Amino acid sequence: MLRPVTVGIDGSPESLAAADWAAREALRRRLPLRLVHSWNARPQIGPSVQDEETREHWSGRLLRETAAALRECYPELAVDSVEETEGAAATVLLAQSEESELLVLGSHGYGAVAGFMLGSLGSQLLARAAGPVVMVRTDGGRPADGAGNEVVVGVKGYQDPAPALLDFAFTAAAVRGAALRAVRAWSLPPVYGYGAVGLDPVDGQEESERAALTEALAPWREKYPQVEVVEQVESGARGEVLVRAAAGAGLLVVGRRVRRPALTMRVGPVAHAALHFAHCPVAVVPHD
Repeated sequence: MLRPVTVGIDGSPESLAAADWAAREALRRRLPLRLVHSWNARPQIGPSVQDEETREHWSGRLLRETAAALRECYPELAVDSVEETEGAAATVLLAQSEESELLVLGSHGYGAVAGFMLGSLGSQLLARAAGPVVMVRTDGGRPADGAGNEVVVGVKGYQDPAPALLDFAFTAAAVRGAALRAVRAWSLPPVYGYGAVGLDPVDGQEESERAALTEALAPWREKYPQVEVVEQVESGARGEVLVRAAAGAGLLVVGRRVRRPALTMRVGPVAHAALHFAHCPVAVVPHD
């Protein structure tokens, strides 16, 4: 059974723009699209603007109308919908991520520091989802896909270069017919000196990093021969280097280690930087 591309919708322009992005991603991957809307049928303590029947009617109408609009735009797309009345939205979407290829959420543009306005829901899902989560920023009501089609991925380790992360990035590039830019940021230790033979440690370190990146990518190039790979090795903070590399890209892919303490409820510093400063959609992929 095909795992769907799932998108959470709440009727906001941002979530509807995310649904449009998710629909196109589902078509690229030849997967069904699942629309999810959650609302709680809680006991009313006092007067409510909307009673349970009204909320249920609105929820069903939202799903039907969104699905109909997407089918009209993308006739070949298979769309289904899920309406949940039990549990908080984060709980519902976390459960959906267990059986989805990826989960897509909309963002309310940029925050005070020029980043995605994630809110508590987005933060929880990014930190805890079982699979990749894509945050889509809107630009004038449409998903901001970036000026180009290139997919950018940050590659950190070489002994274990995060197979889930690279597989997602190569697949994303393959289904777009796009190039993949694999970025390795590095820095010298705080204290270093020239070797006895006068070699510049900066040149030596960069050459070593480039060779290791090429080696790490070799099996993935073999698995995805149709994907053009651009290697970029640059000195600097990883988050800053990635954001610069993704200027004008169609998608930025970053990793999240699943072995972080559960109570932190955070993504790592690189993903945090990407979500705050990248102008294109950002995919956060959990990996060991």
